[in-house]
Amino acid sequence: MNKRDAFYFIGIGGIGMSSIAQYLITNNHKVGGYDLTKSEITKNLEKIGVQINYTDEINSIPSFFKKVSVIIIFTPAITFRNKQLLFFKNQGNQIYKRAQILGYLTKKFKTIAIAGTHGKTTTAAIATHLFYKTRQSFTAFVGGILNEFNSNIIINGDKYAIVEADEYDRSFLNLKPDYGLITSIDSDHLDIYGSFEEVKKSFSEFIKKISNKVITSKDLGVNGITYSLNKKSDYEAHNIKFSKTGYFFDLTTPSKTHKSVFFSQLGTHNLLNAVGAFAISSQVGINENELCEGLSTFKGVKRRFQLVLNTKNSIIIDDYAHHPNEIIAVWSALKNHFPNEKKCVIFQPHLFSRTKDFMNDFARALSKFDRVILLPIYPAREIPIEGIESSILQIKIKSKNKVELIELDDLLYTLKKIPEKVKVVLGAGDIGSQIEKIKEKLQKI
Repeated sequence: MNKRDAFYFIGIGGIGMSSIAQYLITNNHKVGGYDLTKSEITKNLEKIGVQINYTDEINSIPSFFKKVSVIIIFTPAITFRNKQLLFFKNQGNQIYKRAQILGYLTKKFKTIAIAGTHGKTTTAAIATHLFYKTRQSFTAFVGGILNEFNSNIIINGDKYAIVEADEYDRSFLNLKPDYGLITSIDSDHLDIYGSFEEVKKSFSEFIKKISNKVITSKDLGVNGITYSLNKKSDYEAHNIKFSKTGYFFDLTTPSKTHKSVFFSQLGTHNLLNAVGAFAISSQVGINENELCEGLSTFKGVKRRFQLVLNTKNSIIIDDYAHHPNEIIAVWSALKNHFPNEKKCVIFQPHLFSRTKDFMNDFARALSKFDRVILLPIYPAREIPIEGIESSILQIKIKSKNKVELIELDDLLYTLKKIPEKVKVVLGAGDIGSQIEKIKEKLQKI
């Protein structure tokens, strides 16, 4: 790979793919790509000079990128049934998975890899904010859009790389981190792993690749530098007090206790992520007093317990949650911050395989809400599984009020009618594209 290389991305609109595309075009490479649908991400890429097409046909590929010398990058969500990918494979182009390229690009940095089945995006985003506020030399590849920058990549130097280490398809095993953080290890992606035991084995392999320090949530029982809320660990948040906009807490570290630290986001799961981000930033050697100040100014990540609207009649929270444990974490945060309000969840299940594997767990988690609105399963990379539908999940949910199953096109009309003040929108599919429309509709009521 050299400075003259051109790159073509198949699935360029993915959150992980787009950050690499931005990095390459910033470093003066020619970049193009294909994606199934237009989005804010693809529109922003086109604005900076990326050539994108939206039809999976060989003649859609710009002539410049049909050369055998062009390097092809594809996401695991793309199968080899993709016509463009087949064309490049048959032509003999160099073809890499996204994770392989990320591993290659980060070789020149001291790499900080943040892994976990839940919480890695928010933790990576908070660490990115802390590095930025403390004037570090770094580049961050994050799996979400930071509100502060309206971007999922921040290029601020070349000493450190902060990367989100994705366990899907064992992608994180392509990295060679100097520092690693593990937020959580839960059963997920069983379409890839087959069992929770295999998930745990993969994380063990990832930990072995970390050359310097391992930072880990206390609950995981993994050897390393630990962090927690209210549990004896190397970095412990305690004496936690709620506020309308976040938390005040004391933070004990290996060197001292910082009193009355403020973190500017809601949800104790996010507070735990903040302590993890603080811990890994401290272990790199950043001044802890400056890190405490940084926690107070973090502006959050899109679709991570994001307060979208707060009016007299409606509170709307948007979150990417697509696993039962993530839904429970969202429910707990809502219960703490809005204890006296009725709560409605709008949930779009993500993947047939995940819905099949966790059907009963989803039902238990969603049954905690006063009202449930279900959407059809978002298939992403999958084909339907017989007998696995949102209607089956609907039957299993024991909500206090009503469980409705609607189409995405009917969502705005349905939301206008429901009485619950707190409405939380959950899912990793295209439901995220509806948030601004929901906000616009409900802020008038």
